[in-house]
Amino acid sequence: MASSSAVSERRGIPGASFVEDVQIYLTQSGLDANSALSFLQERLQQYKLVEMRLLAQQRDLQAKIPDIEKCLDIVATLQVKKGTGEALIADFEVSEGIYSRACIEDTDSVCLWLGANVMLEYSCEEAVALLQKNLENARASLEVLVGDLQFVRDQVTVTQVTIARVYNWDVHQRRSRQAASTTPKES
Repeated sequence: MASSSAVSERRGIPGASFVEDVQIYLTQSGLDANSALSFLQERLQQYKLVEMRLLAQQRDLQAKIPDIEKCLDIVATLQVKKGTGEALIADFEVSEGIYSRACIEDTDSVCLWLGANVMLEYSCEEAVALLQKNLENARASLEVLVGDLQFVRDQVTVTQVTIARVYNWDVHQRRSRQAASTTPKES
């Protein structure tokens, strides 16, 4: 058998098969060594592209989680200050590098950026519920993403090993043919 571990796919990412016997692998796939190497190199590049995309998503999520946590802390602070008569002084970013100071008195609502230039006003309780849900979703997505990244890295490793095995097999076959053709024939 050509492969001992054939993982079909994970979330649309095709699995790589470890090749135990290169000759059987080439026969079953109907490829010669050069075609197989080209196919495997192309698959390796696809895995690398998927890995780069997943890493970018991971960076985005890792930046998003602290932002959500900060928002939750701010809403909690507003709820604690509510009814005490004590105003909250806050500096906020108006645009990049430009800040303004605000005095926030008792409030029953907050405005949250939802993205795509959309801001909505929520009661503090609704804001906490929404932010908690977003935080849980972001953490769950990050966990799935880490699993996907590990899967892709495993596929890269298997593909690299397969490339090395096919290449080494091809070199051995060429040397064997060359040795056979240079051996003097006995009459």
